[in-house]
Amino acid sequence: MDSLTQIVLGAAVGEAVLGKKVGNKALLYGAIAGTIPDLDVFASYFTDTVSALAMHRGFTHSVLFSVLFAPVFGWLVSKYEKYKDFKGWSWLFFWAFITHPILDAHTTWGTQLFWPLDLRLAFKTIFVVDPMYTLPFLICVILVLFQKRASKKRQVYNTIGLTLSTTYLALTFLLKSLAFTKFEYALTLQNIPYQQLDTRPSALNTILWNANVDTKDHYLIADYSFFDTQEISFETYPKNHHLLGNLIENEKVKQMIAISKGWYTINQVDDKLYYNDLRFGLMNLKPNSQDFVFKYLIDVDASGNVNFIEQEKKTTDGKALLFSLWKRIKGN
Repeated sequence: MDSLTQIVLGAAVGEAVLGKKVGNKALLYGAIAGTIPDLDVFASYFTDTVSALAMHRGFTHSVLFSVLFAPVFGWLVSKYEKYKDFKGWSWLFFWAFITHPILDAHTTWGTQLFWPLDLRLAFKTIFVVDPMYTLPFLICVILVLFQKRASKKRQVYNTIGLTLSTTYLALTFLLKSLAFTKFEYALTLQNIPYQQLDTRPSALNTILWNANVDTKDHYLIADYSFFDTQEISFETYPKNHHLLGNLIENEKVKQMIAISKGWYTINQVDDKLYYNDLRFGLMNLKPNSQDFVFKYLIDVDASGNVNFIEQEKKTTDGKALLFSLWKRIKGN
């Protein structure tokens, strides 16, 4: 999830663990702890794109990290804070650390919660930024901030925030199931044979859902809003995996395909090959658009080394997408 959401979650968890004993410092340290797992993004400055993607939401988002480093941070804080309870501080950091990847596991990218096992949990029930999850939660945390440490309202507000956010997160599984059923029914109704159906919410909401459908030679992409009145329409995207040629044997290419879970297309523009990760959808809702959120130029140097270069996204594209999404959410 986005940094603000993780800060809010960490603060609320910190309050639940130590709020009665240290007051607003529980919010502060919980918020800090809630951001620490995302420091793995700095790996992109020291390694290539593919390796950085493989490491993202890896060790720092694991149970092992939480177990090993919670006592370290707990010990450090207990050394200079007036409240000297090492165990209490350790529990605060542990729960702030562990709830971070558990929440991230609900997104499309998922987390390697059980690292070093090569298993990425991705429930794909919530977008990385969802105001319906974050804003009520944020309001409750702000209300807690202005209450005295001994105030009963402090615990009430924090409990409301945790309850609302958790309930909404649970609701996303029901919404995903309903959307999946709609896509499944549409495929059956239109007599479309397929091998796999993958669904996820579109940006900023859980009303409009996207689907990727794997068929023998191509992928189908579609969207569905709970306010729709017309039949679901599927757009065809050729896989074009053959365009990789001998590159299919390259280790970086294999690693990238593994990261994408096989959900990718290749398109060629002039003499350049582009790798499109289908899991995160398109930057616009235009028919047959090739503007995927994660699109990479496959660069091969003179020595045959392969590098994936992520294509930049324009601010104007984001604004246009938000407008299109709002219009599409309201139904077809």
